[in-house]
Amino acid sequence: MTSCDLGDRSSDIREPFISTAKLSTVENKKEKLCIDDMLQKYCGEFGPWQRWHFVLTSLAWALEAFHTMVMIFADREPSWRCLDDHSGCDPTAPSVCGFAPGSWEWLGGPVSSTVAEWGLVCEEKYKVGLAQALFFGGCAGVFGHFSDSFLGRKGSLTAVCLLNTIFGVLTAFSPNYWGYVLLRLLTGFSTGGVGLCAFVLATEPVGPTKRGAAGMSTFYFFSTGIALLAGIAFIYPSWRELYIASSIPSFLFLVAVLPFLSESPRWYLVRGKVNEATKLMRAIAKSNGNHLPSGVVLSLDEDANDTDHHHETCVSSNDKEAISGSLIDVIKSPTTRIRLFLAVTINFLCSVVYYGLSLNVVNLDTNLYLNVLLNAVAEMPAFAITAILLDRYGRKPLAIGTLWFSGIFCFVGSLMKSVGIWKVVRMVCGILGIFGMAGTYNLLFIYTTELFPTVVRNAALGCATQAAQMGAILAPFVVVLGGGLPFSVFAACGIAGGVFAFYLPETLNRPLYDTMAGMEDGESTPSTATICTSTV
Repeated sequence: MTSCDLGDRSSDIREPFISTAKLSTVENKKEKLCIDDMLQKYCGEFGPWQRWHFVLTSLAWALEAFHTMVMIFADREPSWRCLDDHSGCDPTAPSVCGFAPGSWEWLGGPVSSTVAEWGLVCEEKYKVGLAQALFFGGCAGVFGHFSDSFLGRKGSLTAVCLLNTIFGVLTAFSPNYWGYVLLRLLTGFSTGGVGLCAFVLATEPVGPTKRGAAGMSTFYFFSTGIALLAGIAFIYPSWRELYIASSIPSFLFLVAVLPFLSESPRWYLVRGKVNEATKLMRAIAKSNGNHLPSGVVLSLDEDANDTDHHHETCVSSNDKEAISGSLIDVIKSPTTRIRLFLAVTINFLCSVVYYGLSLNVVNLDTNLYLNVLLNAVAEMPAFAITAILLDRYGRKPLAIGTLWFSGIFCFVGSLMKSVGIWKVVRMVCGILGIFGMAGTYNLLFIYTTELFPTVVRNAALGCATQAAQMGAILAPFVVVLGGGLPFSVFAACGIAGGVFAFYLPETLNRPLYDTMAGMEDGESTPSTATICTSTV
């Protein structure tokens, strides 16, 4: 055997070891990306997959509008008329209080509303407000905590739609007032999680530069739901039939839409289901006409930030230990604790103004169905304008501007007398006030979402939503003050909300963090666009 043969044989023997070493080096040099960077670089931020998923998921907002605003029609005080040949009734009186029994009757009969069926007028009128207050009190945001944990976003949305269907239909068969109140409380419990879970599920797969506009667009579905409800209520004048008709869409969503929705990749990732998250990201990339290379590894932002960490911590595509969080974690961190306080306060003040101005509209003495329809349509330009300006001027300046816009016009309205032309001016001030506050209300959802990491996002949103429900409970009591005083309260709330918004950080083009540690590390680093990207 010649020396050349020996050299060749030696080279052949060494070749597998060299190839293995090269392969190991290639495998070690994997690119680890957090979800935001992966969406921007490979999958697409708002392609066909995200658009389809976004529209289907956001349909749930219409369901929340049905179950929330149905009280406007079901609990209304119908018109009445005096019966012939009865002197104990005055047709010019503002109410039926003091009339002799049997001297008057409700137009449409007792089935027209709960007020007519159970006589919730005069000294019993407070029961109408009680039922509505308990509904909002039931919207406690419990499913926000569940969707951050074992149920997930899709699982929680499935649960609330099922419960809404059951409780909504049962409400139609309420035997008495207290049974009705109990079922409305239970409906509020489930309804409070519908928009919350739908919003997070719809926006989490969207890229950071498109998330703001997408998040703002979800409220079109809520306003559309209110407009559709006005039509449904016109078709079904009986309050019992109305509850059934407004609950059926929840069942249709449950069986015809939810099976086609995907779980959030961010929830998969923070729960340690890395394989499922990676498969979903590949599916998103493929549906969008893109390709996710096999050398790209999905990781939590805190892993992607840690460029000095060994590659084993983020290269593996196997399941990792689940990471969870709670409100206790939010309160422990100085950063998130301050943000939570500000978010809760601003949401509360905004809700007082929004629902208060909405309730003032029913005092215009116009057709109720048309009134509700116009109110819903009037909010849509605010959503469009806010969405256009959101990514141009940022969340913080827009929040301050819309809050002060509403507050200023409410203040002007408080100065107007309710006589002659000034009645029209006050009405215009109210419309402009609700226009500005509708934009704020829309903005706060996306803003609050971006203020907290994935592991506690829904829990924090649940707290903010609950604060908004408390504001909704307070709003009717402000409205009954009458005169210009409600406008003064709304003005004070709007201006104060803008002051509080000054202390919030700007989140425009900032990463959507996955964990508390990732957020704290990222916020302490001046870099923004590439803060969670690294190559090992």
